[in-house]
Amino acid sequence: MFVVGISGSPRKKTTEYVLNKALSDLKEQGFETEMFTIRGKEINPCKHCDYCLKKKECIQKDGMSEAYDLFRKADGIIMASPMYNGSISAQIKAVMDRCRAFGAEDVNFLKGKIGMSIAVGGDRAGGQELAIQQINTYFILSGIIPVSGGPFGANLGATLWSQDTLEGVKEDAYGFKTLRKTLKRFVETLNNKN
Repeated sequence: MFVVGISGSPRKKTTEYVLNKALSDLKEQGFETEMFTIRGKEINPCKHCDYCLKKKECIQKDGMSEAYDLFRKADGIIMASPMYNGSISAQIKAVMDRCRAFGAEDVNFLKGKIGMSIAVGGDRAGGQELAIQQINTYFILSGIIPVSGGPFGANLGATLWSQDTLEGVKEDAYGFKTLRKTLKRFVETLNNKN
């Protein structure tokens, strides 16, 4: 099975580090994985121009073309976002919005894929749960089945505290506990799907 990890951070730092850890763990369990990072790519926001409704493709030809191919191939999708003003990054939101072209192509394109969320904040309570709710809402609207880490520690998904440094996120033992719990359920759900 193939899992794509989407990093919604324009920097190669904490969010990408955590997502890499998750994908490495999955790879050790026999999954094929690939990371798509918005870092260094031009991904424009959706214009809501309805071109995709008429032509069954997005009018914008930018870094999303690579992401579309990965979404098509994926059995599981992990979206990871840093916290920007208590919410998801504009970059991960652009990825979500630009997937509107999938719906125009085939409304059930993402239906039944398994989704997992990771949120990394500079503060312990920096908006991580709100961000996960936003990602999970996108999953639900797209037909993707969202998976949480379950009760007692990872209710909505993986939430990490970076203290605005790579060293800080590496030291967040509790945050990595939420990541392990969420990954465990993600794997169980993927395995039960097939």
